[in-house]
Formats: sequence, structure tokens, C-alpha cells
Amino acid sequence: MFSLKDLRIPIIAAPMAGGASTPALVRSLSAGGGLGFLAAGYKTPDALARQIADVHQGSRPPYGVNVFVPGPPLTDQAGVDAYRRSLAATALEHGVELPPTLAADDDWFSAKVSLLIGHRVPVVSFTFGLPPAEAVDGLHAVDACVIATVTSVREAVLAEERGVDVLCVQGPEAGGHRATFTTAEEPETTPLIVLVRAISDLVVLPLIAAGGIHSGAGIATLLAAGADAVQLGTAFLRTAESGAQQAHKDALVDPNFDRTVVTRAFSGRPARGLRNAFIIEHDATAPRAYPQVNHLTSGLRADAGRRGDADGLALWAGTGFRSARAEPAADVLTRLWQDARVSPSQRPVSNQFDGDFDV
Repeated sequence: MFSLKDLRIPIIAAPMAGGASTPALVRSLSAGGGLGFLAAGYKTPDALARQIADVHQGSRPPYGVNVFVPGPPLTDQAGVDAYRRSLAATALEHGVELPPTLAADDDWFSAKVSLLIGHRVPVVSFTFGLPPAEAVDGLHAVDACVIATVTSVREAVLAEERGVDVLCVQGPEAGGHRATFTTAEEPETTPLIVLVRAISDLVVLPLIAAGGIHSGAGIATLLAAGADAVQLGTAFLRTAESGAQQAHKDALVDPNFDRTVVTRAFSGRPARGLRNAFIIEHDATAPRAYPQVNHLTSGLRADAGRRGDADGLALWAGTGFRSARAEPAADVLTRLWQDARVSPSQRPVSNQFDGDFDV
């Protein structure tokens, strides 16, 4: 079974659903001594199988695949209907037809898990909840390393009890969706480094620290605090291998986008991204309904992407977004690890979740 100790460089490329995590990015990170991740979210099993085959081209490096755990049935139909009405003017302006409301959250979960077992994927992580015990058992039967993404001490304890092999500890500084097991409550705001220390005192599993990490000093501090590896997403968004839309890449260095905020406007689930016009207009009315809101806004986001309109895109980004560089992914990996190796293992930690925040 794969172990984090097998990594020459303890840096993992976060699985970024929606297109940013490409097979080329996975191959580059894994070949460079880190670990690349495909994102199964929003893909059909056939599309995921093609990406796995692409990663295997020429060699079979260690790599991972991330899967979203389905949520409960929709309970706020009235809220989704009201949100649809609030989006109507924007849709009409751009000639976009809003899709019907999804009845349930499935995303081909069972089919994807079966696919990963069949392909003997070495590392499989889960987000938005705990995988069923039978999924963990099935993956263990083919010697896969199973990772659960957690955002609190309570979730970490539950994940350890489920029998997973590694915990990915996601702090509130992370870009994209919070991996909380439930959307019924507001996510915790405990800073990543505090969360890592608290969880490392309670569980015996290896830990991956994730959220807002963008410097060698931050990596060194988290490793000293109890993490066995770190996971970065935003740092790789502007690389040549990233599949992020160009408008998204450009926004990370555009002075007009000067801060990140947590919003439900695009998906119905708390997610951190660059504050733009869509968030300003729609955040206050977005219900807690994932994936229904995500499906509802999909056409609007696709249209904004075709037009290169960053104000209509979900510009997911962590708090260290200004540090993202347009360079090969292998160079990002090497540079950050070299900086980490020469950085002090401890440094003051800001309480801010934006601006100069650094762990």
C-alpha cells in the first residue's frame, strides 16, 4: 500500500474538480517526487476512466483520485426555486436557459468507486463526508490507500473509526469547497495550523495539511506541527499543466480581484473564491442546497467561461492566491520544497484569512 513516506517531496497537488486537475498536472507532480491527484467530481465514469488511462501513459506513477461523497436528499426546494427566480435576469441577459432542479446528489458514486477498484488506483481520497465501510473495504482489498478529508476534530475522529489510512486536514484558508461532512451548520474557522496540532494529538493516522499554503516557510511550519505532507491547489492553478480557464488564471494576478471570500452563490456549499460581481449580486440569496445550486448555475458559469468573463466564473482560490506563478508545475514543486528545506520550522501565524496570511 502507498504511504506518504514513499514521497520524495511531501507535497500533493490538490484534486480540483471542474477541469483544473489534468492528467498532465498529475504526471508532472508524481514524476517530480510529489503526488498528483485527479478529481472525479462532475465527471462521468467513462470520462474518469479516460483520464486514468492518460495518467498511465508510458509509466504508472503513484497518483490519486478524489471522489465526492453524495449528500442527503434536497430539503429546501423552496429555497432553490427562489434562487432560480433571482438568477432569471442574469440568465436572460446572456441567453442562458436554467436547467431543471436535480432531485438527488449521486454523481455516479458507486460506479466510480468500482472503477477505481478495477483500475487498482493506488490512492483514493473522499470529500464531503465519509465513504461507506464497504467502499473502504473494497479499496483496501486492492491495496489502495484511503484518505478522508476532514475539517474538524470531530470529523477526524469519525474518519479514524471508519478505518481510513490517512486524514487530509483542510483548514478554512483553502480555496474551493469546504469538505465539511454537513452543510447544515457553518464551517469551523479554526486556522489550519491549530487544527493540525489538535488532530495530531488525538489520532494516530498520518496527516496531510491543506488550505492557504503558498510558501516554503508555511510548508516547514506545518510539517513541524505534525503534518506528514501538505496539499496545495491554488499554487498550481497558473501552471502550464493546469486546466483552469485562462480568465481564472488571469484573475489570480488581476488587481481588480483583491480578496477571497466564502460563498454559496455558485454551488450551495461553502467555498472560497475571489470576490467578483456574481458573488456580490447573489451570495446573500443562495440557499444551502448542494449540488442543486451547482447544477442551477452550471450554464451561467459555462457561458461566462466561453466569454472569458471572470466576473461570472467561480474563481476558486485559497488565501495565498497572489503567490501563484505561471511556470511549469515541476518548477513550482521544486521551488517550494527547496524553500521549505531552508526555512525555520516555526514562525508567527497570523489570525487573518486573507491579505498577508501565511502559515
